[in-house]
Amino acid sequence: MPTTAIASAEVIVTSPGRNFVTLQITTDDGVVGLGDATLNGRELAVAVYLADHVIPLLKGRDAMDIEDTWQYLYRGAYWRRGPVTMAAIAAVDMALWDIKAKVAELPLYQLLGGRSRMGALAYAHASGRDTEELFDSIREHLDLGYRAIRVQTGVPGLDSVYGVAASAGDGDGAEDGDRYDYEPARRGAGGRARPVEETWDTRAYLRHVPSVFEAVRSEFGAELPLLHDAHHRLTPREAAQLGRSLEPYDLFWLEDCTPAEDPTALRYVRDHTTVPLAIGEVFNSVHDYQTLITERLVDYVRSAVTHTGGITHLKKLADFASIYGIKTGFHGPTDVSPVGQAAHLHLDLALHNFGIQEHMRHSEATLEVFRTSFRFEDGRLHPGERIGLGVEIDRDAAREHAYDPAYLPINRLADGTVHDW
Repeated sequence: MPTTAIASAEVIVTSPGRNFVTLQITTDDGVVGLGDATLNGRELAVAVYLADHVIPLLKGRDAMDIEDTWQYLYRGAYWRRGPVTMAAIAAVDMALWDIKAKVAELPLYQLLGGRSRMGALAYAHASGRDTEELFDSIREHLDLGYRAIRVQTGVPGLDSVYGVAASAGDGDGAEDGDRYDYEPARRGAGGRARPVEETWDTRAYLRHVPSVFEAVRSEFGAELPLLHDAHHRLTPREAAQLGRSLEPYDLFWLEDCTPAEDPTALRYVRDHTTVPLAIGEVFNSVHDYQTLITERLVDYVRSAVTHTGGITHLKKLADFASIYGIKTGFHGPTDVSPVGQAAHLHLDLALHNFGIQEHMRHSEATLEVFRTSFRFEDGRLHPGERIGLGVEIDRDAAREHAYDPAYLPINRLADGTVHDW
């Protein structure tokens, strides 16, 4: 009879266009599981946490005991939660689910309750520094088959805006000839990177965004689901103002309209606008959502499996949200590796209260390192039928891409005050 005791675990750090941290766990009988531990801009903190504090605890444990291992790592460390701890636990959890599904010879979603839908509706990121660029980006994504679009735009008077893809040759780190959609974190030139500092103007943003959505609706019609991300930049009053101004354009959701640490801020926003609200990509625990869910202050939970304790914990969050009629919209940028995105898709297929899945296409270099089975068809993503998560890592290809520090930008107001990004 095969044994499922954990024989070894290893951290793999690679940078095929952006940085990824992957945990590989192997059982005594040679079954391999992968987990995503990427924490954008703090990757090495998680890699060291895994190597020095988590891996030594895993050897000899039964890989089948996923819940017990999760609680052992979460409760046993005394210091709970936090993005580094939860990313490390997430990597272990994903790898163990990958192993369990491979032992069962099933795609992972079958162990999560089976299929609730044929595929997961995905939204794409369309952006432009002006309306013409934005319209071109929307048309490009519609031609690719997307049926829901996140709209981000430049703001008159601001040189650059986080969330708006830049074109090659404008000094942001884009590779020659490429539109820089894949990685907003930027690398240093000739030395260790430091965050780029951008200037922000809230009043200009609030004046401009409603006119952008008016133009998009006029050009692309009323049926296309549109989303927008405010990236935590607004006070509750400003967020309420934005929500009210966007109500005529029937948004699918307004994301991260204000910093979410204070639930009373979302009470204020909710009281002043009917626009659907999505939040949570910087959260790392179901406890962060407790007030937001029980008081129905949001419509979509936005956590990423990689940053929220893995499949075990994210499923508990989704089940908790479902009791209150709240849906999922898991965070799926390119700083979640293909391993983490595959985990999202297995959950998306199984969860009854699935809402939508964020999808940024990984670069060709990334997909040479991570060999995936998930597919995109007719606006929907599917994890595929390969057993386990359906992702393999090419170790030789991974070794070709050394870690390269990169950081998301920092916003400052005109007077120099550091602002939310």
